[in-house]
Amino acid sequence: MLQWIDIGHRYGGKTVADGLSLNVAAGETVAVLGASGSGKSTLLKIAAGLVRPQQGRVLFQGEDYTFRQPEQRRFALMFQDYALLPHLNVWQNVAFGLRLQGQPAAAARAAAEAMLAQVGLAAEAERPIHRLSGGEQQRVALARALVVQPQALLLDEPFSALDSQLRAQLQQLTRDLLRQHACPTVLVTHSPREALYLADRVCLLAEGQWLQQGTPAELMARPASAAAARLLACDNVSTERYIPQHALHLDHTQGSDSVLLALRPQADVWQLLWQHPQHGELVQWLPGGPAMPAVGSRRALWVDEAAVVWFQAA
Repeated sequence: MLQWIDIGHRYGGKTVADGLSLNVAAGETVAVLGASGSGKSTLLKIAAGLVRPQQGRVLFQGEDYTFRQPEQRRFALMFQDYALLPHLNVWQNVAFGLRLQGQPAAAARAAAEAMLAQVGLAAEAERPIHRLSGGEQQRVALARALVVQPQALLLDEPFSALDSQLRAQLQQLTRDLLRQHACPTVLVTHSPREALYLADRVCLLAEGQWLQQGTPAELMARPASAAAARLLACDNVSTERYIPQHALHLDHTQGSDSVLLALRPQADVWQLLWQHPQHGELVQWLPGGPAMPAVGSRRALWVDEAAVVWFQAA
């Protein structure tokens, strides 16, 4: 288990960690979701030994790692920009950590090439790094992180530089590989979709403090506050309440006097914007298709009030 215990840290006058504690079990993937500057990358750097916390401790399997040098921790940190070595080719980059651990060249190369096969780059082992696409570089960085059999894996915004289609493909690959390597994994990201897809548990961070923690299903079902709901990119959030999609219903018999303001195609779904007499403007999503959804202009949307999350009452 990887643990942060009562971590406190400041940069100048800005607090990025205010008594934060977090436990990540073996085989568990935890996402730390927060806006830029919220302190999420600092947590990774503290775990990796690149930043010494001003308060608190880092433990692994009950041992205090707070003052251990980075090379003594055997934690793999995958950076946002991949940090590949331009003077080494693909397999040499993947084998770099193994060579630092003292493995013979032949054994390190064999392990690197086996890992490259797992990420779909077996045929690219001899290529120079500068001739790889962004997605290929991401896979090389992931292979380099996993080949050393790390005690813990730390992922710092690893997909942010990729286009949406490639990002989805590599998230699937990463998810599959993480399930094969049963080490504690922490992903920091500002993407709610990425956090909810990849993680077993999501921790919402703002201004150095946890807003909420839970499984993706728990968070989406009941955000603890408007700030938490907005961090999760939920629709239909005000300071008082959150109306989830399952609370919205098309039914011309309910007498809601709602007005359809706009209907827009969005990739494979339709976005409907309603003016509701009680809750104001609401966004509803319907499955996409070539035909326009059959909705009227009035008396078509009603809200199941039992499904509304009221923050003041929580």
